[in-house]
Amino acid sequence: MMLSLDQIHTEPPPTPKELDWAEQGFLPPLSPLRCAWRRDVPLDCKISPEDAQARAWTAYYYDLLQCTLQQEGLPETVDLTKEPQTGFGPSDITICVLGSPTSYLSVLLEGGNQCPGNMLLCLSPAWLSKVPSETHPGESSLLVFKAVTFDLGGRTMLEEFAPPRRVTYFTGYFGPCKVQGQSAAELARDLDCPTGSSGELARLLEDKLLTRQLMDQQAQVAVPPTLAFTFKRPLPLRSVTEEQRVRMVELSGREGQDNLLQEEITAFLQGTAMEPYSQVVVKPSGWRWNGAQAVSFHAKSEHGCVLQAVHTLLETLEEEESILLEAFIPTAHMVQPGPPETNSSPWSASPPTNLAVRICAVVCRSRKDQPLLSKVVCGIGRADKPLKHQATVPQTLESSLRQWGLKDEAQIAAIYAQIKQKAEAAMKAFMEMEVDLTAEQRGGRRVQTDIIGVDFLLSAEEQVLKLVALEMNSQLCLETCSVFESMGRAVGSPLGEVACPLVETMLRRAQCHLMEGKHVLVIGAGGVSKKFVWEAARDYGLKIHLVDSDPNHFASQLVQTFIHYDTTDHKRDEEHAQHLLGLVQERGLRLDGCLSYWDDCMVLTALVCEGLGLRCSSPTAMRVAKQKSRTHLHLLRRRKEGARWPSAALYAVPCCHLESHTDVERAASHINFPGVMKLEYGAGAVGVKLVEDAQQCHLHFDKISRDLQDDSDHPGIGLGWGNAMLLMEYVSGTEHDVDLVIYEGRMLGAFVSDNGPTRVPNFTETAACMPTCLPPDREAQLIRAAYQCCLGCGLTDGVFNVELKLTAAGPKLIEINPRMGGFYLRDWIQEIYGVDIMLASVMVACGVVPLLPARSRPRTHLVGVMCLVSQHLQALKSTANLETLQALHERGIIRLNLLDDELVSSEYEEPYCNVACASSSRQEACLKLLGICQVLGIDSPHYPVAHFLSHFK
Repeated sequence: MMLSLDQIHTEPPPTPKELDWAEQGFLPPLSPLRCAWRRDVPLDCKISPEDAQARAWTAYYYDLLQCTLQQEGLPETVDLTKEPQTGFGPSDITICVLGSPTSYLSVLLEGGNQCPGNMLLCLSPAWLSKVPSETHPGESSLLVFKAVTFDLGGRTMLEEFAPPRRVTYFTGYFGPCKVQGQSAAELARDLDCPTGSSGELARLLEDKLLTRQLMDQQAQVAVPPTLAFTFKRPLPLRSVTEEQRVRMVELSGREGQDNLLQEEITAFLQGTAMEPYSQVVVKPSGWRWNGAQAVSFHAKSEHGCVLQAVHTLLETLEEEESILLEAFIPTAHMVQPGPPETNSSPWSASPPTNLAVRICAVVCRSRKDQPLLSKVVCGIGRADKPLKHQATVPQTLESSLRQWGLKDEAQIAAIYAQIKQKAEAAMKAFMEMEVDLTAEQRGGRRVQTDIIGVDFLLSAEEQVLKLVALEMNSQLCLETCSVFESMGRAVGSPLGEVACPLVETMLRRAQCHLMEGKHVLVIGAGGVSKKFVWEAARDYGLKIHLVDSDPNHFASQLVQTFIHYDTTDHKRDEEHAQHLLGLVQERGLRLDGCLSYWDDCMVLTALVCEGLGLRCSSPTAMRVAKQKSRTHLHLLRRRKEGARWPSAALYAVPCCHLESHTDVERAASHINFPGVMKLEYGAGAVGVKLVEDAQQCHLHFDKISRDLQDDSDHPGIGLGWGNAMLLMEYVSGTEHDVDLVIYEGRMLGAFVSDNGPTRVPNFTETAACMPTCLPPDREAQLIRAAYQCCLGCGLTDGVFNVELKLTAAGPKLIEINPRMGGFYLRDWIQEIYGVDIMLASVMVACGVVPLLPARSRPRTHLVGVMCLVSQHLQALKSTANLETLQALHERGIIRLNLLDDELVSSEYEEPYCNVACASSSRQEACLKLLGICQVLGIDSPHYPVAHFLSHFK
């Protein structure tokens, strides 16, 4: 039977107190807007029919969604259920939210912009179903049969899926549900996919006593002086000392507690902690209680009334619940100014109103399980009444403090910094508490709390402002901040600030879940600078099967399978590929992907992927990108192929391939000097030199031909391909790296970094910064140039590093590295943007589309310098030795990327390490780095760090 809105009574049925969304103020008035959208929408799910009461709630939530979309200026949901959607497989991202549309609308809209079609809202538990997991016995997979999907620009569609989509991340309202049958909490329990909270964790987060103890004892966040009476409390809580502001008293039962209650209440009210306060609040604590239910306020002197209020609550107290007595904290109130007093003023008889500020902070679990403050808003209300979320209009912290009379920007910034520190500390405390819980206590192996709200009051003690934390919550602050952002839509304020970190966390966890257990063949282990690959693979749960020429390589002990095979002579890559295909077959490896992070092995990897039918750019494209002169000449030949303007040929630079002195002579007559000579297949700027004329070309060609003949002369710089060279015209301008993520020819992400002035004439890298200093239009030029050059060479799938120079006339290509960026780039991109290009490269190789944040806001600025053994040997053995550098890294003073493990000086050297500093501003990061380099002895007249940082303005 088709269920439509017209068939259902519009008023929702009576519900338990804890789920009465309308009474809690979560629902806007709908009656004047009921006719604004279609009502013949099928909301039933054939797989799991609902009873009349549950169907009424589903219709109610659909109405609420349409009303909210309308108020946001967004189109109504399009019904696509007549044609069920197909084609979704186990490698598709499906992020599912089950709950009220108002609580999660900002998250769903942001998710629709970042991952269109992958963000689903279920309005009923009946739209979902649990089935036994195929990969994890004892756990369940969650399938979605019907949902509202979110697309770019806030477009929504009601869709059905046949077969159902497998959920890769699940969250929602995890409170008790007696109306809609199977609740979100029941659906979330023991899933095999990541879950943002659970019924079990929601009970803990809504327990005001527990969260207050965590803030008081673990996070060192000020809370109101509190006396708590508990009954059969199962959670082992940390012992309370006299210095802490929360005292817990365990009651043995509901009866016969009069003397104990009276003694404890009297001692609390007369104690030193209550001296500054004149009122006390009595309220229950537990998942059943929320909002202002059963809360009473009393004068501190009214001992009898306080005792009676406690007795009244004690009669209804259930196991695990508590009764809280807390000081009523007077907020630092502002006096609302009236108009100028004049005899004729109609306002003169109206006294000013004392107002108070309540601060609402949303904190999200970000990368590496670090809490991140995503949004702060405030509510203003009367100082003589408690401020509730739904009873105030949200506004910015700055506006609130300015109304209060605080206009100094430094003070406002200091208060924000305090809120950030304390809110993040509160979430950190809750996360650490979660770690100590068993999987059963958390509600599943993959359950964790990904977002919380923290409410603060701004109080004053002896005219000093002080933040006091009232409580944590699961949804109230998120919804309040979402309401604030939706109000800003009308005036063009930035959107997505509150939701963006959570969406990124959802995407990251979902993608990690998809990649866990994937079998990946990696060809070429690389050196010390690639050590992070094996550590990251272990953390992601990847099964790495490594092929390398060195039987004793350190990475052989860090992977699932190690295959020793000599690939050194890359002129025989076709032959090597056939042997490797045979070894894969012999070992019975069932591979999901194959890739390499090592320059020398990119063509071989493409040949193996071609033989295995795995995703990769073609061997021809890899050959074009691997040989530097071929890259430029290939792009120049494409000038007249009718590609979209600007053509990739605009970015290529005239150059000539060199294998003999005859080639050198011919090239010198065609190339404008000055020029640059380099190895055709080289890496790390080894052998690169600025040349002024033909004579210098011949001399450098002789030197390289004599010194660098094969891989044994300098392993890892491409000599396995030979030592042919090229001569290209010198291009003036600033140097930049662009790291691209490309899937099926579509650019999914791009990250630009700036390089400092190189050490001429050898062009070794000195310094770098990220994000780029460039204005947006010039950054966009670089990204488009890098992308077009990759496509022009046929690089359609993978993560690529493109080196360019930005001239006055636009970008010019230096070279394409058809693999992930080396040195510090992966680490920096992850730290600044929260994107792991190493994971993205594995996903592309496995045929899984990486979903990268559409609007990656830089979280910090990083500026670093390279350390060279030839320039820093003395410092690296003393003031800047490895132990010192690692200690500074552990303390967060520097960011260290070790690129080699031997302090050996060589004429053709590569950097030993990169030392960087982070800050909220580029200028401050530069100043910090310069100071560190001066102290460590990295800065010197022969290695002037200030000069190397001079480009970063």
